[in-house]
Amino acid sequence: MTGGADYGSEKMAEEERSGRAEELKEKANNYFKEKDYENAIKYYTEALELNPSNAIYYSNRSLAYLRTECYGYALADATRALEIDKNYIKGYYRRATSNMALGKFKAALKDYETVVRVRPNDKDAKMKYQECNKIVKQKAFERAIASDELKRSVVDSLDIENMTIEDEYAGPKLEDGKVTLKFMKEMMDWFKDQKKLHRKCAYQMLVQVKEVLSKLPSLVEITLKETEKITICGDTHGQYYDLLNIFELNGLPSPTNPYLFNGDFVDRGSFSMEVILTLFGFKLLYPDHFHLLRGNHETDNMNQMYGFEGEVKAKYTAQMFQLFSEVFQWLPLAQCINSKVLVMHGGLFSEDGVTLDDLRKIDRNRQPPDSGPMCDLLWSDPQPQNGRSISKRGVSCQFGPDVTQRFLEQNKLQYIVRSHEVKAEGYEVTHSGKCITVFSAPNYCDQMGNKGAYIHLRGSDLKPEFHQFTAVPHPNVKPMAYANSLLQLGMM
Repeated sequence: MTGGADYGSEKMAEEERSGRAEELKEKANNYFKEKDYENAIKYYTEALELNPSNAIYYSNRSLAYLRTECYGYALADATRALEIDKNYIKGYYRRATSNMALGKFKAALKDYETVVRVRPNDKDAKMKYQECNKIVKQKAFERAIASDELKRSVVDSLDIENMTIEDEYAGPKLEDGKVTLKFMKEMMDWFKDQKKLHRKCAYQMLVQVKEVLSKLPSLVEITLKETEKITICGDTHGQYYDLLNIFELNGLPSPTNPYLFNGDFVDRGSFSMEVILTLFGFKLLYPDHFHLLRGNHETDNMNQMYGFEGEVKAKYTAQMFQLFSEVFQWLPLAQCINSKVLVMHGGLFSEDGVTLDDLRKIDRNRQPPDSGPMCDLLWSDPQPQNGRSISKRGVSCQFGPDVTQRFLEQNKLQYIVRSHEVKAEGYEVTHSGKCITVFSAPNYCDQMGNKGAYIHLRGSDLKPEFHQFTAVPHPNVKPMAYANSLLQLGMM
């Protein structure tokens, strides 16, 4: 008899667990709706601990991971959902979206194909399949052109000199083809009023900044004198009005007020054009006192998905986007201050033994590879535990305090400064003070509620001094307004 009783109580316990798991899932769904993705992930995870064979929980957690840019984890969860139930259509959607977000378009296309096959009348599936197919074909075409050795620059096919500025254009113009402080102030005000810089001026600036950046090394090295300070800013992501606020709070760039912007100037925020032209303008005005490093979003794959390509095409032309792409390839990858502090967008490396000299030797004029030091500089993240782990993003790695310590010792450095991750306070100090994150896009994507921050570093002691700020209002253009339609995801 006891066998049956045991079975009955086991079944009851199982039903109880399933019921509790459902409650946790509902709780997670509510957090998700409130855009509190961290808590949503927490409760989906608890639901999965009680009921690990539920494909829907994995699929929902996958979407929450997508929202927090953990594409690697999102991909793993979507795959797990499909292992549990290969007929679970949302799982294919989720996995396709994760792959799209990582720029793995062919893998995404396979999953969209499956959905279209199973649901031939699903309009949304058909649209996504066609959109993805278009990108795959475009990529193949671009590869074919790129392998044609004599890849010409867009500059060769532009006749900028003979572009006319119409009489009715009342906006800022370069003075004798040069950026001046007067021009910069006029341009920033012009942008503030949501007006467009004349395309001739934009092209002139891009051609000149390409020239300036292409002369720089991949690792830029600067020395601050005892009395000098520099301001380091993290991601700005097309949040133009917050960028203006930084200059309001901290002063305009000048030879006595130098800045370093640590990548991810564009994408997500819908004023990326205004941000990047402002930053490029200051680079032209003060080439030795205004520094820009490349982020993982100064790349074609990201710009294609997260809005910058769409924005440039909407405000100017596809040809101008091509020129931006060429310019981004010349952005330096890291900066060393007083031979003691190393700044990069992402972080340290997938293997030990990388030296500053290795960074100097990187041939950076390209789209970043899928692995290796150039990829790591743009993509990696710190983790609290020692060693290295697979990246939550699905690219590069996560590195622990011991990895940081060994790298610093080998290269006689004190600490690193990186960006790349949103932080509630705008900055975070980890790895016993040896790894600092700074992020300068407050209330990121209009929904994270985080502060922004920037860092002051003085030549006298190189001690980081943090300054926080909050988001300011911006005109009613939502983040991701120009992003690829494949990322406009539905929920559950």
